[in-house]
Amino acid sequence: MPKISERLNGFTESVIRKMTRISNKYGAINLSQGFPDFDPPKEIKEALVKVAEEGPHQYEITWGSQKLREALAKKQTKFMGISIDPNKEIVVTCGSTEAMMVSMMTACDPGDKVIVFSPFYENYGADAILCGAVPIYVPLKPPEFNFDKEELIRAFKQKPKAIILCNPSNPTGKVFTIEELQFIGNLAKEYDTFVITDEVYEHIVMKPYKHNYMAALPGMFERTISCSSLSKTYAITGWRIGYVIAPEGIIENAKKVHDFLTVGAAAPLQAAVLAGLNLPDEYYESLRELYTKKRELFLKGLDEAGLKYTKPEGAYYVMVDISEFTNGSDMEFCEWLAKEVGVAAVPGSSFFKEDVNNYIRFHFAKKDETLIEAVKRLATLREKAKSRKI
Repeated sequence: MPKISERLNGFTESVIRKMTRISNKYGAINLSQGFPDFDPPKEIKEALVKVAEEGPHQYEITWGSQKLREALAKKQTKFMGISIDPNKEIVVTCGSTEAMMVSMMTACDPGDKVIVFSPFYENYGADAILCGAVPIYVPLKPPEFNFDKEELIRAFKQKPKAIILCNPSNPTGKVFTIEELQFIGNLAKEYDTFVITDEVYEHIVMKPYKHNYMAALPGMFERTISCSSLSKTYAITGWRIGYVIAPEGIIENAKKVHDFLTVGAAAPLQAAVLAGLNLPDEYYESLRELYTKKRELFLKGLDEAGLKYTKPEGAYYVMVDISEFTNGSDMEFCEWLAKEVGVAAVPGSSFFKEDVNNYIRFHFAKKDETLIEAVKRLATLREKAKSRKI
């Protein structure tokens, strides 16, 4: 048998998706893989029913239907505060996962260096390796998960081709401040570096925090490749509709990568999601309020269980410190948690490049009754942990 690609030795299967399988095995409440257990807005569901009858059911234009690109350009122009051309500056992708891969392959050649903040969403390291780039990891220091400016400067001095920025952050819930973004942006300009942003949680930011778009900062649009999706904003993670926004010269090349990578996103879903993009501004404010309430409900339960955590500013994840319960494998702890406590989490080591085993990640994108039951089960963790063999 021929030898398979050595690049695959650089990463494992998705730990997040593995935890969903473990959750299902033990009948646990799945607070590992970040998808809601509630429906999208009724306008989107009704549109999907109509599209099922009327179509389209065949290929759309490879880089996204005209109507979808126009709707995306209109919405993002409003929220980003910069003018987006639907015909020259947008590519519709199969989720933000493909958007990130398209961006990496558009920006980087094999051997190029890419800065990745650690902890990071597990795909970023794999994306870099798959496109032949070399990751430079810069730690975000817990529990606040801020970066050290001098460490970041040292990383930029290695002349990276790109930096990946997840804002709001998965897994930490950190929302980068305007001052932090300006500092990163200034370094990107100084060292002629692309900034590839993952902004899928752009509308899930809790007050008083505010999401600022890197592409909207002075002089940054020309070197920023903005990736996002509609999955989290409209609770349609299974639809896999994402997009890339960038200057025309970048998008023309991103179209080529996307065309040969996946051809195009599902035509019926592109048509149905227009109903979401046409929702009034009040929808986005209600989304912020919804997740603020869910965060407070869940964190109250963690407080009552006596668990230590970093309070998230955005997204819908919580990093919980488990050092008092184990000094061993966080993966083993998560398997025990799913089996014995009935709640599934993601071991934090899957997000860190550093040797960190004392964090796990929960998410709170669930119905209130699901979260209430989850915290009820977590209230038993401390007692059950006493009998656990570490």
